[in-house]
Amino acid sequence: MKYLNILAPALGLLATASAIPLEERDAAQTVHLTFHGGPAQYTLAIPADGSVHQTNSGIAVSIIDAPDYNAFYQCQFHTQGDATLASSISSTGVNEIMVGPPVPIVSVSCQGMCVPTYGDCYNTNGQYVGPCCAGYCAADKCRPWVSPY
Repeated sequence: MKYLNILAPALGLLATASAIPLEERDAAQTVHLTFHGGPAQYTLAIPADGSVHQTNSGIAVSIIDAPDYNAFYQCQFHTQGDATLASSISSTGVNEIMVGPPVPIVSVSCQGMCVPTYGDCYNTNGQYVGPCCAGYCAADKCRPWVSPY
C-alpha cells in the first residue's frame, strides 16, 4: 500500500510531463552573401541548412562578402569552370572570399552555425560553442577582426 501511495503521484507527474509539447529547435542560421563582379553585384540570403541554392546569375564573381557567417569554411560554392577560392578580410573587417580567376557562381550551400560578434565562443563550463562568424575568439568572446574603437 505504501508503494501505491508513492507510485500514483509519480505516474501523475509523468503523464503531465509527457503532455507538454517539446520546444521546436531553432531555425537554421541565415547566411547573407554579396557577390561582386566588376561594377555589378548581387546578394543572397540563404539558410545554413545544407540545401543547395541556385544564384541564377551569370556575373563573373571576383569577391564574395560574408559579413555575418564563416562562409569560407562552412559553405560550398559551385562555380562555372575552375576557380580558386581564398579567404580574406576587408579593411573594414568583413569576411571576404576572393575568387580567381573571376567566374560565375552557379550555386551555394552552407551548413552549420557560428557565433556572432561578442557572443560566447566557450560556455560557462569551458566547452567550445562554435566558430566565430566574423572574427576570432579571445577571452571566451568572439571579437571583430577590426576594432570598432
